[in-house]
Amino acid sequence: MDEQIDKLDLRLLQELQKDGRLTNNELGDRIALSPSQCSRRRTRLEAEGYIRSYRAYLDREKLGLDMLVVISVTLATHNRDNAQRFSQLINGLPEVLEAYALTGEMDYHLKVATRGLADLSKFVNDVLLPHESVQHVKTSIVLDTLKTFEGFPVRMPGSSHGDSAR
Repeated sequence: MDEQIDKLDLRLLQELQKDGRLTNNELGDRIALSPSQCSRRRTRLEAEGYIRSYRAYLDREKLGLDMLVVISVTLATHNRDNAQRFSQLINGLPEVLEAYALTGEMDYHLKVATRGLADLSKFVNDVLLPHESVQHVKTSIVLDTLKTFEGFPVRMPGSSHGDSAR
C-alpha cells in the first residue's frame, strides 16, 4: 500500500466499493469531506490504480446462468508453453468467471457459470478435455453460495483484523 494513502482515502474507497455510482456530494456526506476534496481524492486514487474500474454487477440467475461450478484442471505437461496455451484458452471463454493458478495437486481452479447441466457437459467434454494442454478435469457443482465477493477489506497497514478505516 502507498505511504501517501490515509484514512480518508480508505473510507472513500470503502464507500465506492459499496456503491461506485456515488456522486462526490453523496460521498462527501458519507465521509465528512467537501465534494471538491472527494473529487480530487477520487481522481488521484483512480490515477494511482487503487480504483481500477466501475461496473454493474449483474444477477447471474436472472441471466439464465443457473449453474455455478468450480472446475479443477491438471495440465498435461508442466512447461511455460503449455501454461500459455491453457491461459489463452481460458481467457477466450466467457463461461469462465475467474481462474486461478494454484500450488498443490491441481494446477488451476476455474469458477464457471453455465445455463445448466447440458451446457456444463458440453463445456467440459467439447472445450476443456479435448484441449492439448489439459490432462485431467474435476467438476464440483456449487449447491449453495454462503458468501460472494463484496469488496476487499480496506484498512490501514498494521491494523488488526476487525479494524476498518473508520
